[in-house]
Amino acid sequence: MCSRLLCKNLTSLRRTLVRHTNMEPILLITAGVFFAGYAVLIIYYRHCWIQIPTFREASRKHVSSNNLSTKITIVIPARNEEHHIGNCLQSILNQTHSMGLVEIIVVDDHSTDRTAAIVQSFNQGNIHCIALKDHVNEKLNAYKKKAIEIAISQSRGDLIITTDADCTMEKNWLSTIAAFYENYQPAFIAAPVAIDGSSFLGIFQSLDFMTLQGITGAAVYKKIHSMCNGANLAYEKKAFYEVNGFTGIDHIASGDDMLLMHKIYTRYPDRVLFLKSPESIVTTEAMSSWKDFFNQRIRWASKADTYDDKRIISVLILVYFFNLLLLLLPITAIFSSATFEIGRVSFTIFQYWLLLLVLKTVTELFFLFPVAAFFNKKTKLWWFPAAQPFHILYTVIAGWLGKFGSYHWKDRSVK
Repeated sequence: MCSRLLCKNLTSLRRTLVRHTNMEPILLITAGVFFAGYAVLIIYYRHCWIQIPTFREASRKHVSSNNLSTKITIVIPARNEEHHIGNCLQSILNQTHSMGLVEIIVVDDHSTDRTAAIVQSFNQGNIHCIALKDHVNEKLNAYKKKAIEIAISQSRGDLIITTDADCTMEKNWLSTIAAFYENYQPAFIAAPVAIDGSSFLGIFQSLDFMTLQGITGAAVYKKIHSMCNGANLAYEKKAFYEVNGFTGIDHIASGDDMLLMHKIYTRYPDRVLFLKSPESIVTTEAMSSWKDFFNQRIRWASKADTYDDKRIISVLILVYFFNLLLLLLPITAIFSSATFEIGRVSFTIFQYWLLLLVLKTVTELFFLFPVAAFFNKKTKLWWFPAAQPFHILYTVIAGWLGKFGSYHWKDRSVK
């Protein structure tokens, strides 16, 4: 709908702009075209998200939570997580799912704090702590992948679930994943993740991450492209070994989630599913500072050019360059007072930028409303317009540095 409003007048705009001899007309036309494509994509994602059936107790076809039998191994890589690992483990132990079917493997990644001691203090027979330093002597670029790989090699479960040390789960998290697996037999399950935060930075991350999760669900359900988050994944151990685990991607610092997902998707395209259930949501903490936030997003962006899933490349290009144009337009407006006509209405470059910004915000809110309802975060949408300029800026910066820069993560410098 928003895209039609702009596209309808694009021909009129083009006729007006040909009278100018500088680069401004090209910039405005390009921005309009990119917005049209972006709006169509976002509206399509909304349509796909709404189509995903919600997995609930009443909809389980064959297996109820009373007769689940799959053996599960939960893998938690942890580095200097003494403030989080205890809460994470306790939320897992509080699950309604039978702990007799579950083992938890925490891989201590060279922590210099009390992470390992806290894990060991639980003194539970099904909680194991592995020291990564006992298995790795050389310097790596992907410690997390190695941690997961070692944990899986020592696991007894048939279904591997990965999460992060700073995550907590509702009590039916495990039983929901297990029931979904036993009902549909997927080789790979992408499940929802939410970020909590009360400061502006926390709310900004919550909104941004919720957008990514909505796109994830839509993309996986319709098999548009591969997306997931390592804080809430499940996959068959045999599928992991059938695709040779992280072989071929083990030199990339990030990508223990999406890159592995695509390897499994390539082998089992019909057995990669998204679990849409409020009971399966994992909650993680927001980054505490803008510096940590940028390092996290640069780390995510750093794997973009390593995707074997070429379907996502066009999406990333569209999103990145549309945001880049939205950053360039107000800068151009500072140096130009030229006016342009769309239909019978005259615009300055700055006014045109404001129009695109409003249309972008309205389109994204249209997409986000059903997603926010699922995550029970509709009240946070009031903050969305204020977060828009920050989102544009971080997308451009993180995308650039992810390709050409380096970042620090867990006290390590990574290229």
